[in-house]
Amino acid sequence: MPGASRLLALAALAAAAPRPGRAAPRIEVPQKVQLGIDTLELEGFAPLRGKRLGLLTHPAGVDGRGVSTIDILRREPGLKLVALFGAEHGVYGGPASAIYPDRRDPRTGLMVYSLYNGKTHQPTAAQLKGIDALVIDLQDIGTRSYTFAGSMKQAMEGCFLNHVEVIVLDRPNPLGGLKVDGPLPDPQWLGPNLVNEFPVPYVHGLTIGELARFAKGQPGVLKIPEAARAAGKLTVIPMRGWHRSMRWPETGLRWVPTSPYIPDFAAVSGYPMTGLGSFMGDNNLGGFSHGIGKQADGSPQYPFRGIADKYVKPETLQRDLSALGLPGLRFQRVSVPGVKSSQPASGIFIQIIDWDAWRPTELSFYMMQLDCRFSPRNPFAAASRSVAESFLRLMGSTAFFNDLRAHGARVDVGTYIRQWEAQDRAFQEMSRKYWLYNN
Repeated sequence: MPGASRLLALAALAAAAPRPGRAAPRIEVPQKVQLGIDTLELEGFAPLRGKRLGLLTHPAGVDGRGVSTIDILRREPGLKLVALFGAEHGVYGGPASAIYPDRRDPRTGLMVYSLYNGKTHQPTAAQLKGIDALVIDLQDIGTRSYTFAGSMKQAMEGCFLNHVEVIVLDRPNPLGGLKVDGPLPDPQWLGPNLVNEFPVPYVHGLTIGELARFAKGQPGVLKIPEAARAAGKLTVIPMRGWHRSMRWPETGLRWVPTSPYIPDFAAVSGYPMTGLGSFMGDNNLGGFSHGIGKQADGSPQYPFRGIADKYVKPETLQRDLSALGLPGLRFQRVSVPGVKSSQPASGIFIQIIDWDAWRPTELSFYMMQLDCRFSPRNPFAAASRSVAESFLRLMGSTAFFNDLRAHGARVDVGTYIRQWEAQDRAFQEMSRKYWLYNN
């Protein structure tokens, strides 16, 4: 599937990552982080009482015990949950990019309003009729092209246009709040398309609640009249016990898959490393693929953490990746059993051996350079206009794409990395005013 669809494509849960090599250090955490929904419960649900509520959520919208926010709000005496809203994959999970209509939920009896219906991602006046506040509980992965933050932003736009309060239940950025990396999008590639709704670096370092504050507070981010933005009411329910250097494993929380290709934290950290780098291969133009081999249901193992290239052998790929000297990474050859063949599938598993040195997006851009070297033709020069635009909506930098088209494997990736690092530092400094948590 092309574009963002391929990055979020349907697959079963991946196998556990290989263990050889020095693991990144872990911080001991005495207790679980309390999520926004946990904070809300501890405070007696005060911000919700007396209001007719809608809830935008998905299967990862659970509290620290793993109980669905849907069930928590339904069962709490005195609360009035009157409707559910679904983003990509729906309220209960489903295929990537599959549109679905409004329907009655047989489990709860509530209407489920689709914000992924092929027409609009904003809640309409009809869908919001009789709702005083929309509660949003979506787990994001900290990377700009993942669609849930965009769904939140467009939900804010629809609510503010229709005088409905937005209440965001905050959740951790699983990559932490200190990693900011990759290009900011050129203005022409910004939404409305869910994958590029925010003018932020590819890895932005903000929680979903902080992104909501950024959207409300930064003029021009919400694509609605200024008067509607100014009048819109946003409440963010913060977490307790989360700090910016925390990665997901240090929160003490169990990861619930946010989409079929993001079954675990390994895939979360792999998404910015290989998703863009395998884009042209996903579109049958380049050689790279993410994930290795196929399981019985057709899904690969090690989504976003394993890579292969159909034009070169794994030993060649390992050698050339290692020669790049990318900080924080080690490349390990792995094989997985074949499903329909006795031949195992082979590829490279990407180990993060130094979290502090690791730059989350760097590998993807060197994969693009290698794709030009390994492939029989420059895949970026061969891309149709529609494929090129899909890629740019995800990646964001027209200058880098044009350089790839013109110069292929001779592109100076390091120069772009340094330029983006300077922009990222400036963004991080600017975005501090929207932070809810320090270190």
